[in-house]
Amino acid sequence: MASRISELVIDAEDAGRLAAFWCDVLGYVELARESDGSIQIGPPGVGFGGAQPTLVLNAGRDPRVGKLPIHIDVNATDRDQDAELARLLALGAVPVDIGQTGEESWHVLADPEGNEFCLLRTRLKPI
Repeated sequence: MASRISELVIDAEDAGRLAAFWCDVLGYVELARESDGSIQIGPPGVGFGGAQPTLVLNAGRDPRVGKLPIHIDVNATDRDQDAELARLLALGAVPVDIGQTGEESWHVLADPEGNEFCLLRTRLKPI
């Protein structure tokens, strides 16, 4: 037996804004909104415990110092990498330079609150 990732938790200054961004990026929906302002999002019709992890956007955030020790990687499911990059930029993602050479097969981006994530080249089958 092994464990699997069920949730990823991201601290957010504006949980609603970040939840909306990640819902658009991943095709997720809002699953729950807590009294403390935290929002849980996940795949529509599945909820917590499905094959894909849910995201919890924790309201309130202490100032971040330095590079995050973890980041999210995403892959397009219904278009090529260039088209997905254009879509993510239109949603509010911004390119981030973390010392790439320009030869990488991925793009380093940040969400509206500066959390880095990568768009990988390989197209995945939708779940």
